[in-house]
Amino acid sequence: MKKSKAAVILAVILVVLTGMTWYAGTIVSTVGVGASRNIKLGLDLAGGVSITYKAVDKNPSAEDMKDTVYKLQKRVEKYSTEASVYQEGSDRISIEIPGVSDANTILEEMGKPGSLEFQTSDGQTILSGSDIKDAQPKTYTDDKGQKQNVVALTLTDEGTKKFADATQANLGKSIPIVYDGETISSPTVQSVISDGNAQITGMESYEAADELASTIRIGSLSLELKELNSKVVGAQLGTSALSGSLMAAVIGLVLVILFMIVMYRISGFASGIALILYSALVVWALWIFDITLTLPGIAGIILSIGMAVDANVIIFARIQEEIAAGKTVKTAMKMGYDKALSAIVDGNITTLIAAVVLGLRGSGPVKGFAYTLGIGIVLSMFTALVVTRWLMKCFYTLGAKSEKLYGKKKERKTINFLGKRAVFFTLSIAVIAAGFIGMGVHNAKGDKILNYSLDFVGGTSTTVDFGKDYSISEIDKEIVPVLEELTGDKNIQTQKIKESNQIVIKTRSLNLKEREALNDTLADKFGVDKETITSENISSTISSEMKSDAIWAVAIATICMLIYIWFRFKDIRFAGSAVLALVHDVLVVLAFYAIARVSVGNTFIACMLTIVGYSVNATIVIFDRIRENLPALRDQNKENLMEVANRSITQTLSRSINTSLTTFVMVALLFVLGVSSVKEFALPLMVGIVCGTYSSVCITGALWYIFRVRFKKKK
Repeated sequence: MKKSKAAVILAVILVVLTGMTWYAGTIVSTVGVGASRNIKLGLDLAGGVSITYKAVDKNPSAEDMKDTVYKLQKRVEKYSTEASVYQEGSDRISIEIPGVSDANTILEEMGKPGSLEFQTSDGQTILSGSDIKDAQPKTYTDDKGQKQNVVALTLTDEGTKKFADATQANLGKSIPIVYDGETISSPTVQSVISDGNAQITGMESYEAADELASTIRIGSLSLELKELNSKVVGAQLGTSALSGSLMAAVIGLVLVILFMIVMYRISGFASGIALILYSALVVWALWIFDITLTLPGIAGIILSIGMAVDANVIIFARIQEEIAAGKTVKTAMKMGYDKALSAIVDGNITTLIAAVVLGLRGSGPVKGFAYTLGIGIVLSMFTALVVTRWLMKCFYTLGAKSEKLYGKKKERKTINFLGKRAVFFTLSIAVIAAGFIGMGVHNAKGDKILNYSLDFVGGTSTTVDFGKDYSISEIDKEIVPVLEELTGDKNIQTQKIKESNQIVIKTRSLNLKEREALNDTLADKFGVDKETITSENISSTISSEMKSDAIWAVAIATICMLIYIWFRFKDIRFAGSAVLALVHDVLVVLAFYAIARVSVGNTFIACMLTIVGYSVNATIVIFDRIRENLPALRDQNKENLMEVANRSITQTLSRSINTSLTTFVMVALLFVLGVSSVKEFALPLMVGIVCGTYSSVCITGALWYIFRVRFKKKK
């Protein structure tokens, strides 16, 4: 590369970096102000709309209420992945949608959840709304090259049988679709439909197809609902929560860049520039893809900044190894990238597999987490493999050719990690056992095995008119401490209702005596009129179906990762070891939750999923080095295999330590500067980072060695 070309490329990168960073900064700085280029914020940061529906049936069954809550949850996700739906009392359902200030618009778009029927021309019902699994608008090009708008219907198993019989008996006839007594469409049966997939054709526009599909989806609820009330609620957290997290991001980013420069010199400087670009790109991606950002989401992004360093650390360590082996800087740079590529690609693809499965199979906060995780993985690979590489080429061409500017990696004496495997296994088993014992002790005392928050077990919602417009910071300082002392609950959630003096207080479930005590305290300390206080039991915002979705998503993702590692390493013993190490890390962090009684809420799922991705990524790096070192063995006996495992772990030790350190620093800053909800996310993550590093260095290699020795491949 010529110097002139290098100078131009460097100038272009810096100009683009400056422009994108400036614009990303304006997006972040206007968060919550209402600018058109804002990122969509969650209920905790920006407030939103709260709508309460009541079942038309006087005594709806618990099963129908549960099914309706879940279906509504899936519906409102089109507005935001962070929208929540929960049962209130015995016959009411509340929906909270963040980032929206007009309840009427939501009500118009969602429609009134009423009764839906597919009927024959003589008025006989052949399908009810519960027979419809899904309805979506679609566009396709027909044989004549013209665009056609349709509504694609997916039926349940029972609905499929009913519809097959109905279409057989009504060929050439219309089947009116009746919603709340009004015919909204009268499609004609053109063929027998027996596979459970149908299309309503002849739609005049995509918008008309979308409207009809939305009405059908709403009408397929198990219960008919009527709107009881709607209100606009304020943010749950003050501006200090957001500013604290952003401050943690800035400080952490600066510290990580300085660390990289100290450790890797000119390479670290290049990665610092790329890291700033990465941060700007993440902000852009959130804005472009219209992803709802919550405070835990911000924490996840800050965590991803620490993890984004990983690919650069792997590459730079390789470059230093090649320089130490006598290669020129130019050759070392090329070989460093070439040798690091497989570890980077395999590690990130395994994590990306998890993100894709979670995005497709998960719901609610799991889906939102998956989007953020996927964006972080793709962008970190791009900045490390493309941007950093071009920057280093430019710096080299412009004169940065001295070995001193890149550093040499000193050859470490091989550490006998596997020789201490019995100690490591015993320690891990003891920690995991302590967690289960702790759960058993709490269960024996009559407590929950984990400290479940409102998100998991529900509680009591109390609406209070304080007669004064309290700010969020005043609520946190004056009201919340009194409520915590009275209820013994440290997980209290508060929400202001806009344009009123009312505050919604959500606590653990309170019995009648505790509710009366709460009312008396509010009257004595804040002058509240007890007659205006209303209380209702509320269900968890994380339904059993959402939990099931999350569990299935993790299970499917784990199986997919197992298959991918098996395929890439051509040895199921690598894959089995990686999955066992992953399970180990999850169980250790679960033990921490059980023993420390950290609140298990919405962030619990995100925390566990983050640890899964982090654990697999770290393990892949070590396995990649073992795979590279194995062919050099002439005799693959026990001693040689142990030597290869120990040497591979030792060679990648600096990567394990440096990546963990940068990630830990970012999360530790969140813990120090964040509010309580962020601290509850950051603390288990710090444990997970330490545990993930420990398992990668001390457990995974030993597991692989045991499997390799005991389960030999058949020739």
